[in-house]
Amino acid sequence: MAPDDNEGLLDALSIDFRHISPPYTGPKLHADLPDRRIDEWGARMQWIEHETGGYWDYCDFPLRDATVEEVRAWPMPDPDDYDYRQVAHRCVALAEFGLVAGNPGMGDIINKSGMVGGHEWAFVALAADPAFALLVDRRLDIQLEVLRRTLSAGEGLFDVLYIGEDLGTQRGPLIGADLFRRAVRPRLQRFVDLGIEFDIPVMIHSCGSSSWAFDDFIEMGISVVDTLQPEAHDMSPARLKKRFGDRLAFHGMISTAGPLATGDVEDTVAVVRDTLATMKPGGGYALAPTHQIQDNTPTENVVAMYRAAREFGTAD
Repeated sequence: MAPDDNEGLLDALSIDFRHISPPYTGPKLHADLPDRRIDEWGARMQWIEHETGGYWDYCDFPLRDATVEEVRAWPMPDPDDYDYRQVAHRCVALAEFGLVAGNPGMGDIINKSGMVGGHEWAFVALAADPAFALLVDRRLDIQLEVLRRTLSAGEGLFDVLYIGEDLGTQRGPLIGADLFRRAVRPRLQRFVDLGIEFDIPVMIHSCGSSSWAFDDFIEMGISVVDTLQPEAHDMSPARLKKRFGDRLAFHGMISTAGPLATGDVEDTVAVVRDTLATMKPGGGYALAPTHQIQDNTPTENVVAMYRAAREFGTAD
C-alpha cells in the first residue's frame, strides 16, 4: 500500500463510512505567507513539531477584534467555486458504503470563527459582538449553500449529514445553556432542517462534556452524536446509553487519549470489547475513535482496535 493510499487504508481497516465533499476550485483568496498554510477561509496554520511527529496548528488570527467593515471585506469562497461533479462521481463509485456529506466544521459557530479570530475573542464576542455575528453568518450562508448543492449532486445516495459544534471541556460546558439556545442553536437548526429536507439523519460532532445539550439536539431533530469522549464529565458509555439510547444513535467513544494511545494491544481490545458490550444492545452505535488518531498512538493498537471491532461488533 502506498503511503498516500487513503482509500486502501480505509478498506484494510474495514471502515464503513466515506466522507464526500466538493473540492474548492476557485481563485486564491488569501496571499501566501512564509511558513504558513492558509485555507480558502483565510485561517492560517503553522507547523508544530513534537517528539512523535507534528501537526498544523492555527495561528496569527488575522480577524482578532475585527470591525464589521473588516469582516464584510474579508474574502470568502463562492459556492459556485466548488466542483460538484466530483461529488456525483464519488457517490456512485462508493455507493456500497455509508456516504457522509459535511464535516465537523460544517455549521460550526465557535471553532471556525476562532481559527481566524482567536478563541478568546470568539468566546467573548459570541455574546453580542456584531462583527462576530457577521463573520459567522457570512460563512454559514456559504456553507449551507455548498452543502445543499452537495446533497443535490449526490442524487439521494448520501446517508448522513455531518455538522459540528464543540460544547464541552473535560469537566463541563464551554458555554451556558442560555447562550447556546440564543446564539448557537438557531444557526445550527438551519443545517438540521436541510438534512430533514433531504430525508437523511443529521450527526453532530461535539467534544468534551456535551451531554448537557443532548436534549436540545433531540428537539432540533438531530439523530446521531459523534465524538463521545468517555473520560469527560457525564459522558460514560453506560450513562449515555441509559439516558439517550432510545432517542439518539452514537458514533465514536473509543478515546484517542485512553488505552488506544497509552496502553498496549490487550488494553485496547479490552476497551473496545467493554464499550461494545454496553453500546451494542438495541443497536444505534457505530464504533470509532473519539477524534483523529494521533501520531503518538502505536500502530499495533490501531490495528487491534479495528480487529476487535470486527470480532466483538458483529450482530448476535
